[in-house]
Amino acid sequence: MAPPDGITGTRQDGEGSVQVQMDPALTIGKAKVFAVYGKGGIGKSTTSSNLSVAFSKLGKRVLQIGCDPKHDSTFTLTKRLVPTVIDVLESVDFHPEELRVEDFVYEGYNGVMCVEAGGPPAGTGCGGYVVGQTVKLLKEHHLLDDTDVVIFDVLGDVVCGGFAAPLQHADRALIVTANDFDSIYAMNRIVAAISAKARNYDVRLGGVICNRSNATDQVDKFNAVAGLQTMAHFPDLDAIRRSRLKKATIFEMEDAPELEAVRAEYLKLAAALWAGVEPVVGTPMRDRDLFELLGFD
Repeated sequence: MAPPDGITGTRQDGEGSVQVQMDPALTIGKAKVFAVYGKGGIGKSTTSSNLSVAFSKLGKRVLQIGCDPKHDSTFTLTKRLVPTVIDVLESVDFHPEELRVEDFVYEGYNGVMCVEAGGPPAGTGCGGYVVGQTVKLLKEHHLLDDTDVVIFDVLGDVVCGGFAAPLQHADRALIVTANDFDSIYAMNRIVAAISAKARNYDVRLGGVICNRSNATDQVDKFNAVAGLQTMAHFPDLDAIRRSRLKKATIFEMEDAPELEAVRAEYLKLAAALWAGVEPVVGTPMRDRDLFELLGFD
């Protein structure tokens, strides 16, 4: 049976892969592009939004693109759930020439520009199409011409070519994890996805962000075997949890010594990423080996 329209059955990105066929002309441009991945619920949106603000505090022009049907990636930046690209395209019967910039791009805290790609209805379509349409709109409206940093905040674990699509645009992929087995298992799969995409695209693994974890021993153990490195560590603080409930980034919360340390860590991470980090060649582990490494005492 032939693959659906827009899908290619060629095995470019790994044995047995069926990938979304992206338009090769849809390149981001001169901006530095980061794609943030990690297990669902690990705090990718909180991490992405605070990292976006950190880049803006360094004087960079930042665009954050949420790639999740839940469309809450930019919630703390804009203080609301903004309409998605798919929503606004549907409202004009998918005639993008009828859209204005203000229909799908919203300014958030400290000037961070925010876009929510959204996603197809459950059980239909492909996330790769959504990412492609979003980048196409941004290009057509010249919104990437003066952007310094683009951050893709991507839904959960990588389980298909569609949600791996932002890797085709990114320079560096960042993995958010916690110090537990399930998060590291997801990280291991993401390392494999990045390795597959790196065969045909410029994306490379940048490093690991350890989040919601007071200890890092399990992450350190995995990194040592897989050849990864931790770039930043954010502890499990109730103040960070409360910031999302308050529709605020940690840079807007009341001053406290523990939050000052977190802000400094985000600024340090942003500065390191802007300066340029050497690519990491991660080696994913087989499931059985990962269980042996972390699954038993």
